[in-house]
Amino acid sequence: MKAWFVRAGRNGENEALALDEEIAVIGWSELGDLSGIETKEALKNLIVAKHPELSTAQIGQAVAQVWAFCHDIVIGDIIALPLKTRGVIALGTCSGPYLYRPELTDQDAVHTRAVDWKARDLSRTRFDEDLLLSLNSGRTVGQIQRENAVPRLRALMVGDSVQLTEAEIAEANVVASSISDLTDVPPDIERTARDQIASLIGRRFRTYSLESLIRSILEARGYFVHQTRPGKDGGADLLAGRGELGFESPFLCVQVKSSSEAVGTETLQLLQAAVDDFGASHGLLVSWGGFRESLYNKRREKFFHIRLWDSDDIVAALLDIYDKLPEDIRAELPLKRVWIVASS
Repeated sequence: MKAWFVRAGRNGENEALALDEEIAVIGWSELGDLSGIETKEALKNLIVAKHPELSTAQIGQAVAQVWAFCHDIVIGDIIALPLKTRGVIALGTCSGPYLYRPELTDQDAVHTRAVDWKARDLSRTRFDEDLLLSLNSGRTVGQIQRENAVPRLRALMVGDSVQLTEAEIAEANVVASSISDLTDVPPDIERTARDQIASLIGRRFRTYSLESLIRSILEARGYFVHQTRPGKDGGADLLAGRGELGFESPFLCVQVKSSSEAVGTETLQLLQAAVDDFGASHGLLVSWGGFRESLYNKRREKFFHIRLWDSDDIVAALLDIYDKLPEDIRAELPLKRVWIVASS
């Protein structure tokens, strides 16, 4: 058994398709049906014919990734889908062979593998840093070769500790695949940096301290914030309004969940009730562990009343006003702004 990541579009455009259809997908639709391609040399010749502009290194990377998707991944292997559209990772097991689906040409998703998605909304904060480094690779398809990656991912996938035999662990830890011999694709540096910042926040701000961080972020954005008493908050951890005393709209009712577990629609309903009780105009639901898929599906109908912040949103909000944060907060989260050349 091995563990792999398979992305769903450069900007996550096929993530919903992958989860809804219970599949893993890659691009390269112009290659046509790959069912009859039985050697890497034949695949290489096909890619060269379709893309003569590619360099030797790019051709090698393309061959390795497409071949791995069609042949190296086997039924029972773990598949990870790091979502770009929200800060979660889906985990499942491969449940079928390569299948060409021409009806998905318009989505550039004709190359598919059936996947039993067992966990669709795992917060990135639940993954160890070394696993995130693998998941942040610039490749579309790659083997996750960290030590004991398979049992650790299986434990996250099923929500419990999973024991593998010594033989299974040895097989999972073998650093050998059709991809590993190639020059690596540069990692997503920005994604890696955000994961490191999130990890630091998770270590420095736990339980009620996360409320204090959110309060500081809102204050830096011009809100007057009242922090309620722990345990007797009436469904609102923070109350915020504009102006010197907070009497100017918008009026916010904020609920902060610091657990690593994703929250569901029942938490949203409690916040909505608190918004009504406090006479607020809007609600902000902050969940360090992210949100279940069912709650995300309600974002559209609540668009003008409720906002959702997961760990990614917290990091984004923090970076937006970092220089305005109190000195003690910045001391807990020492960050340095740098400029780098964007990848072409």
